[in-house]
Amino acid sequence: MPTEPDRGLRAALRVTEIFHSIQGESSRVGLPTVFVRLTGCPLRCVWCDTAYAFSGGESLAIAEILRRIAEFDCATVCVTGGEPLAQKNCLPLLAALCDAGHSVSLETSGALDIGDVDPRVARIVDLKAPGSGELAKNRWENLDRLTARDELKFVLASREDYDWAVAACRQRRLFERCPVLFSPAQGQLDPTQLAQWILDDRLQLRFQLQLHKLLWGNTQGR
Repeated sequence: MPTEPDRGLRAALRVTEIFHSIQGESSRVGLPTVFVRLTGCPLRCVWCDTAYAFSGGESLAIAEILRRIAEFDCATVCVTGGEPLAQKNCLPLLAALCDAGHSVSLETSGALDIGDVDPRVARIVDLKAPGSGELAKNRWENLDRLTARDELKFVLASREDYDWAVAACRQRRLFERCPVLFSPAQGQLDPTQLAQWILDDRLQLRFQLQLHKLLWGNTQGR
């Protein structure tokens, strides 16, 4: 008879790709990382750069995902999407990755409940600004679940988005809760302008560009 852990490792997920690259975002930027991109997303942000992950993919058991990750001999793993939490078996996958000794981060829109994510996982929550077209999908209850090991990301396309994000952070005391990241939406907001606004307002946060795009452009699988 298979044990409970064995049954858990047989659970399957829809996977768009598994690849080895340089982490381009968050406080882990620059680290060699294995990315597991899960298929499917209930959001349709206007600037989405991973629409190819909305459908398709390959059904893989957690055991097979772990095997493929092990081939890269890399300690750092990022589970992303799409929206990874849209698949219920994302939760046992995250736990299995931690059990295997990996340093794990989860990139999530924050539209779905993050409360059951393994506490060993760093949750990178992307709060949607008005310019995304998905402001109504923000699950505000998630903000109360954030800890100092998590991070909150805002992708901004305009001054309106910037002012909204600053107000949200100040009103909800998010700067004191966890690291906050501001990024310009590629091709929509000049990065230098965003950097200047941050300096002018003396904000205590991390400005970030997508390092992987500076290195490889918009190539899929990077």
